Amino acid sequence: MFLVNVLISLPVLLSGLYLVGLGVVAFAAPHRAKLFLSGFAISAFAHYFELCVRFVIGGALVWYAPHMKFPSLFMVFGWVLVVTTIGLCAIPWRWHHRFAAWSVPLATRNMALFGLGSLTGGIFLLLSVVLGPGIAP
Repeated sequence: MFLVNVLISLPVLLSGLYLVGLGVVAFAAPHRAKLFLSGFAISAFAHYFELCVRFVIGGALVWYAPHMKFPSLFMVFGWVLVVTTIGLCAIPWRWHHRFAAWSVPLATRNMALFGLGSLTGGIFLLLSVVLGPGIAP
Protein backbone atom coordinates (compact mmCIF):
# COMPACT_ATOMS: atom_id res chain seq x y z
CA MET A 1 0.00 0.00 0.00
CA PHE A 2 2.93 2.31 0.74
CA LEU A 3 4.21 1.98 -2.85
CA VAL A 4 0.71 2.62 -4.25
CA ASN A 5 0.42 5.81 -2.19
CA VAL A 6 3.84 6.97 -3.34
CA LEU A 7 2.87 6.37 -6.98
CA ILE A 8 -0.49 8.12 -6.50
CA SER A 9 1.30 11.13 -5.02
CA LEU A 10 3.24 11.67 -8.28
CA PRO A 11 0.35 13.18 -10.31
CA VAL A 12 -0.46 15.43 -7.34
CA LEU A 13 3.15 16.63 -7.07
CA LEU A 14 3.45 17.04 -10.83
CA SER A 15 0.25 19.10 -10.84
CA GLY A 16 1.72 21.44 -8.26
CA LEU A 17 4.93 21.78 -10.27
CA TYR A 18 2.90 22.37 -13.45
CA LEU A 19 0.97 25.21 -11.79
CA VAL A 20 4.17 26.79 -10.47
CA GLY A 21 5.76 26.50 -13.92
CA LEU A 22 2.69 27.96 -15.61
CA GLY A 23 2.77 30.86 -13.16
CA VAL A 24 6.43 31.53 -13.88
CA VAL A 25 5.82 31.45 -17.65
CA ALA A 26 2.80 33.74 -17.22
CA PHE A 27 5.12 36.33 -15.67
CA ALA A 28 8.22 35.73 -17.80
CA ALA A 29 6.61 35.15 -21.20
CA PRO A 30 2.88 35.97 -21.03
CA HIS A 31 2.39 35.55 -24.78
CA ARG A 32 3.76 31.98 -24.63
CA ALA A 33 1.46 31.15 -21.71
CA LYS A 34 -1.55 32.45 -23.67
CA LEU A 35 -0.55 30.41 -26.73
CA PHE A 36 -0.15 27.30 -24.61
CA LEU A 37 -3.53 27.73 -22.95
CA SER A 38 -5.19 28.43 -26.31
CA GLY A 39 -4.10 24.97 -27.44
CA PHE A 40 -6.53 23.19 -25.11
CA ALA A 41 -9.35 21.37 -26.91
CA ILE A 42 -7.95 22.47 -30.29
CA SER A 43 -8.49 18.94 -31.64
CA ALA A 44 -10.27 15.77 -30.61
CA PHE A 45 -6.92 14.30 -29.52
CA ALA A 46 -6.08 17.36 -27.38
CA HIS A 47 -9.59 17.27 -25.87
CA TYR A 48 -9.41 13.61 -24.87
CA PHE A 49 -5.79 13.88 -23.72
CA GLU A 50 -6.77 16.79 -21.46
CA LEU A 51 -9.69 14.77 -20.10
CA CYS A 52 -7.44 11.80 -19.33
CA VAL A 53 -4.97 14.04 -17.49
CA ARG A 54 -7.79 15.74 -15.56
CA PHE A 55 -9.26 12.36 -14.59
CA VAL A 56 -5.90 11.00 -13.40
CA ILE A 57 -5.19 14.14 -11.36
CA GLY A 58 -8.70 14.19 -9.89
CA GLY A 59 -8.51 10.51 -8.97
CA ALA A 60 -5.05 10.98 -7.48
CA LEU A 61 -6.30 13.88 -5.37
CA VAL A 62 -9.26 11.84 -4.11
CA TRP A 63 -6.99 8.92 -3.22
CA TYR A 64 -4.13 10.96 -1.76
CA ALA A 65 -6.14 13.68 0.04
CA PRO A 66 -6.09 11.89 3.43
CA HIS A 67 -2.28 12.16 3.37
CA MET A 68 -2.32 15.91 2.71
CA LYS A 69 -2.87 19.03 4.76
CA PHE A 70 -6.54 20.11 4.32
CA PRO A 71 -7.73 16.66 3.22
CA SER A 72 -11.40 17.64 2.91
CA LEU A 73 -10.58 20.52 0.57
CA PHE A 74 -8.51 18.32 -1.72
CA MET A 75 -11.04 15.49 -1.59
CA VAL A 76 -13.76 17.87 -2.79
CA PHE A 77 -11.49 19.40 -5.44
CA GLY A 78 -10.52 15.92 -6.68
CA TRP A 79 -14.16 14.90 -6.97
CA VAL A 80 -14.97 18.15 -8.79
CA LEU A 81 -12.26 17.30 -11.33
CA VAL A 82 -13.51 13.73 -11.74
CA VAL A 83 -17.19 14.69 -12.11
CA THR A 84 -16.58 17.61 -14.49
CA THR A 85 -14.29 15.40 -16.56
CA ILE A 86 -17.03 12.81 -16.89
CA GLY A 87 -19.38 15.61 -17.92
CA LEU A 88 -16.93 16.84 -20.55
CA CYS A 89 -16.71 13.28 -21.93
CA ALA A 90 -20.43 13.48 -22.67
CA ILE A 91 -20.16 16.56 -24.90
CA PRO A 92 -18.63 16.84 -28.37
CA TRP A 93 -15.06 18.14 -28.31
CA ARG A 94 -16.04 21.00 -30.63
CA TRP A 95 -18.26 22.41 -27.86
CA HIS A 96 -15.31 22.23 -25.47
CA HIS A 97 -13.18 23.96 -28.11
CA ARG A 98 -15.76 26.78 -28.47
CA PHE A 99 -15.91 27.19 -24.71
CA ALA A 100 -12.10 27.32 -24.50
CA ALA A 101 -11.97 29.86 -27.35
CA TRP A 102 -14.36 32.05 -25.36
CA SER A 103 -13.02 31.50 -21.84
CA VAL A 104 -9.23 31.45 -22.29
CA PRO A 105 -9.04 35.10 -23.44
CA LEU A 106 -11.16 36.10 -20.43
CA ALA A 107 -9.00 34.11 -18.02
CA THR A 108 -5.75 35.41 -19.48
CA ARG A 109 -6.76 39.05 -19.89
CA ASN A 110 -4.67 39.95 -16.83
CA MET A 111 -1.64 37.68 -17.03
CA ALA A 112 -0.12 39.02 -13.80
CA LEU A 113 -3.23 37.99 -11.88
CA PHE A 114 -3.37 34.67 -13.75
CA GLY A 115 0.30 34.02 -12.97
CA LEU A 116 -0.17 34.91 -9.32
CA GLY A 117 -3.15 32.56 -9.05
CA SER A 118 -1.25 29.73 -10.73
CA LEU A 119 1.82 30.23 -8.55
CA THR A 120 -0.28 30.43 -5.39
CA GLY A 121 -2.27 27.32 -6.29
CA GLY A 122 0.84 25.33 -7.16
CA ILE A 123 2.70 26.32 -4.01
CA PHE A 124 -0.39 25.61 -1.88
CA LEU A 125 -0.75 22.17 -3.46
CA LEU A 126 2.94 21.30 -2.99
CA LEU A 127 2.99 22.55 0.60
CA SER A 128 -0.16 20.58 1.37
CA VAL A 129 1.61 17.41 0.27
CA VAL A 130 4.81 18.23 2.18
CA LEU A 131 3.11 19.45 5.37
CA GLY A 132 0.41 16.79 5.49
CA PRO A 133 0.54 13.75 7.73
CA GLY A 134 2.22 11.82 4.91
CA ILE A 135 2.28 8.10 4.37
CA ALA A 136 3.86 5.58 6.69
CA PRO A 137 5.73 2.60 5.26
